Amino acid sequence: MQDQHSSTVYLIGYRASGKTSAGRALAARLCRDFVDTDHLVEAEAGREIAAIFEESGEEAFRHLESEALRRVCERASQGDELVVATGGGIVLAADNVRLMRESGKVVWLRAPAAVLEARIGADPSTGKSRPPLAGASATSEVEEVLSRRYPLYEAAAECIVDTGNIDQEEVCKVIAAALREKPE
Repeated sequence: MQDQHSSTVYLIGYRASGKTSAGRALAARLCRDFVDTDHLVEAEAGREIAAIFEESGEEAFRHLESEALRRVCERASQGDELVVATGGGIVLAADNVRLMRESGKVVWLRAPAAVLEARIGADPSTGKSRPPLAGASATSEVEEVLSRRYPLYEAAAECIVDTGNIDQEEVCKVIAAALREKPE
């Protein structure tokens, strides 16, 4: 990866992997703006993601998500240095992955399913604001959805940080160190 001041950092991974909390901390550490694509979608739609899914369906949400990402990538391509927390399904569209890789560095925050389930279960707001994707509860779907997305996250990532046993400060240190590495 390139010099830490040369590009935008896109954080990908399943919900509860630490994208938002570590992303905010990383943005502060690197003196960059923090952007959360889920928040952009909600602001544009004027409703929470769960409501978008319920009222308009997943396809409509994915379209809004891709449009939000395009706007962020445009900012990055114009020289804005950002840390971007993406939605967990951002990697479902190959074009989204291409846009992120063209305008920055893609970092996968990876955690074991059991850790993700525990984090989701401990956060009561998750169930209200994020819809279940496999027709089950948010915690029971983790293994199923994660198994489908795992190869997509792996293919998209230029850097992988295991967040299961480290705190957000350590996540920031690992990412910052990776950003300082010279490309091969």
